[in-house]
Amino acid sequence: MTAPSSAAPIRLLLADDHPVVRAGLRAVLDTEPDFAVVAEAPTAEQAVSLAATGEYDVVLMDLQFGTGMHGSQATAAITAVPGAPRVLVLTTYDTDADILAAVEAGAAGYLLKDAPPEELAAAVRTAAAGQSALAPAIAHRLMDRMRAPGEALSLRELEVLRLVRDGLSNHQISKQLFLSQATVKSHLVHIYAKLNVDSRTAAVAVATGRGLIRAAGRP
Repeated sequence: MTAPSSAAPIRLLLADDHPVVRAGLRAVLDTEPDFAVVAEAPTAEQAVSLAATGEYDVVLMDLQFGTGMHGSQATAAITAVPGAPRVLVLTTYDTDADILAAVEAGAAGYLLKDAPPEELAAAVRTAAAGQSALAPAIAHRLMDRMRAPGEALSLRELEVLRLVRDGLSNHQISKQLFLSQATVKSHLVHIYAKLNVDSRTAAVAVATGRGLIRAAGRP
């Protein structure tokens, strides 16, 4: 249900590196009388800078930008500031790795770009009200993780597995994540056990098939 138009509008910042996507979002959101699209940001860095001005209630944040800061990093930077706007992630990615990174960064909600306009509008209002705005499919995945915590890969294990997918050695992974090689090996042992595999290749294949990490070649 649309909020009364007499109420103060929910001020929005659109953060996405694709002009066509931003234009499409603006066209959809501008039809809501209680929304005001105040600005757009083509980079995550610019989104962080604009969000710090205090002129926005909700930031619609993509996860993957062409270069530079990742959407989850931008979300963490924005939400770390007292009185920050709420961040609603709007992306094409629905892997556990992406979802967990965004939630741990402080995202108020997580929605996929193929969501219908009414679901997007409802999520914006929910986030602006200070409540959690997760797409049903995303909420279901998080609930599945909670039901079987011993079988779910942690965010750190998912980070290690993504680097394995990218072809990095244990030594390279340890340097990138600032971990000892022994810790990396320990994470791999846990990953193998949880996925019931015995090799790096198999671990990546199973994790990709289950939607835990993105397939190789996807940004």
